[in-house]
Amino acid sequence: MRLLFLGDMVGKTGRTAVYDQLPKLRKKLQADFVIVNGENAAAGFGITRKILNETLEAGADVVTSGNHAFDQKETLGWADEEDAFLRPANFPAGTPGRGSNLCEARNGARVLVANIMGRLFMHPDLGDPFQSAEQQLAACPLGEGADAIVIDFHAEATSEKQCFGHFVDGRASFVVGTHTHIPTADHQVLPAGTAYISDAGMCGDYDSSIGMDKEEPLNRFLTKLPKARMEPATGPATVCGVLVVTDDSTGLATAIEPVRTGGRLSEIWPGI
Repeated sequence: MRLLFLGDMVGKTGRTAVYDQLPKLRKKLQADFVIVNGENAAAGFGITRKILNETLEAGADVVTSGNHAFDQKETLGWADEEDAFLRPANFPAGTPGRGSNLCEARNGARVLVANIMGRLFMHPDLGDPFQSAEQQLAACPLGEGADAIVIDFHAEATSEKQCFGHFVDGRASFVVGTHTHIPTADHQVLPAGTAYISDAGMCGDYDSSIGMDKEEPLNRFLTKLPKARMEPATGPATVCGVLVVTDDSTGLATAIEPVRTGGRLSEIWPGI
């Protein structure tokens, strides 16, 4: 099976690039299943139902999120009704929405997608992400309940991301890091067969500070005082993601390669 993941869409320029490129990417890469992180899609903070629907119409099967999942207050009202939208599974009990979903790929395979959030340098009051993963994997084991398992691990620290990858190695098809918006060069298949990357990167303008217009972040570093609201950069976006190929008999990964197109970063097309 061929799994395509696109990193955090940031603002209008990021989501517009995804809407434009995803149908082409899905066809060119022969993707059976597509996941897009949408937590920064609405002016950089959160996601609206309209944006969710537009992302699904563009070719996504599931839209994941992270710490900005509910920055748009309207999301609290519809999260329970949208199975294709995921918020972190280790949010407190009673949080609207769901943290995982068992979906059907275009080839008929069962794909479990889980969205889990790290705690280091982020929200230490959240539930333990490792125990959250344990619960997800126990409820729907690879090869039994699911033909493939993808975990969007939304976290700040690369050490926590790497340890999480090793923790589920051999029990998930793919662990993809999100949140830091910068694509990392450590894509690999771990020893027991789980594809891993510390961060898929963002779908946004890279002439920026992680997708935001660079003037206000720079001002805050220089003066330590906020001067204006953070706003997404509006230049051409690079669409960043990862393609993973799994063994249909085991659900484990056989290959992983980055995908990049448009904007300022060098284009990368998988050879797998």
